[in-house]
Amino acid sequence: MEAIILAAGYSSRANAFKLTLPLGQKTVLEQTISKFEGICSRVIVVAGFQAEIIQEEIAKISSKNAYSFQIKFVYNENFTQGMFRSIQAGCKEVQGTTFLLTPGDYPLVKNETIQLIAKSKGNVVIPSFHYKGGHPIKLSSEVKQEILETHPDRNLREVLNHYEKNYMNVEDPGVLMDVDTQEDYQKALSYFKA
Repeated sequence: MEAIILAAGYSSRANAFKLTLPLGQKTVLEQTISKFEGICSRVIVVAGFQAEIIQEEIAKISSKNAYSFQIKFVYNENFTQGMFRSIQAGCKEVQGTTFLLTPGDYPLVKNETIQLIAKSKGNVVIPSFHYKGGHPIKLSSEVKQEILETHPDRNLREVLNHYEKNYMNVEDPGVLMDVDTQEDYQKALSYFKA
């Protein structure tokens, strides 16, 4: 199984390049990547804005030899045209029949939660905490094909509306916790320490 991590955004609300902010002994991005250990053979990181920072970060993470999966860096030159372009750029790289998809700023999801999502059946599997859908989501190759065939000006929600969604209730608030603002980052730090 593979995972796509979206890391092409501007971090405009975080007043900092959020993916390289420290969280414990790792950065936000490495915390997100590390959660796929033992589940994925390959993690595809799609960068855009300040891609060279992401590329350096991936080189650092890879040099640790701490993970069993391969990390593939993909540059989305159309990142200014929205997240769906990055999803398409990631999907072009996926080789397996199913894959996981998450924004890079969801560092607090538990590895056990991702294992459960990975084992669940369905074209679209969405983890949910207190009945709110979160990340990462699991998609089938059928969905991947439709993503690739959809006009880049559309969005993922429109594609997923064509499929039955399998919501999976999990006891993991991390599926909802992104690091979008400084306030989110402070919350993430407290949650991580706890």
